[in-house]
Amino acid sequence: MSDRLPVFPLSTVLFPGLVLPLHIFEERYRTLVRELVAKSEGTPHEFGVVTLRHGSEVAPEPGEDGAVPTPPVGAADLYDVGCTAELRHVTELPDGRFDIMTVGRRRFTVLSVEQGAEPYLTAHVEWLPEDDEPTAAAQLLAPRVLTAFRTYLELLRPNSEVLEQVPDDPTVLSHLIAATAQLTVEERQMLLATPDTAGRLRTELRILTREAGLLARVRAVPVPLSDLARPASPN
Repeated sequence: MSDRLPVFPLSTVLFPGLVLPLHIFEERYRTLVRELVAKSEGTPHEFGVVTLRHGSEVAPEPGEDGAVPTPPVGAADLYDVGCTAELRHVTELPDGRFDIMTVGRRRFTVLSVEQGAEPYLTAHVEWLPEDDEPTAAAQLLAPRVLTAFRTYLELLRPNSEVLEQVPDDPTVLSHLIAATAQLTVEERQMLLATPDTAGRLRTELRILTREAGLLARVRAVPVPLSDLARPASPN
């Protein structure tokens, strides 16, 4: 069985439990926010965030005849795995735009993408299973990965207070590392699509060891950790 979900293509990768602020100015997404706000209690107030392989987050302007061009994003422009963003806070601005705060909730695989009656894209998705309880392998890996992450953070930002805020829950830790380490979009997307926490932690241990080795050799501090997250989308 698949579910139909509103889709918001972005140039970033969202992970479960991570915060994603967005500034909504396109009319199609203003409509989406209004629809989500109007949903009854007990109904998920969420939409799908899917990372762009290529293309633009922003739709082209209408032509001279007023016709709206074909949406610039199709299934081939998107990665196969995304994460829902649950609406947590909405601020409506005087001109009708919105500033919203969302939190990543659950992962899914995109089965198909379509432009239906709604102004925004929708997708048929299949939900990916999550680890209700971390496996024994994940529990064993977590301390090693946490140590590697602390070493990595110390090289990036010595004496950072963030070092005192790193979670030890294996699943939460795996998502936090994937979202905050200096990785390519492809690497983040690969981690999002990894089926289980243990597999994600294994991959992150290899990546953190590699990156810490590079940082130790060049003795460079590229940016503060607070700057690693991608800025809020302009849409």
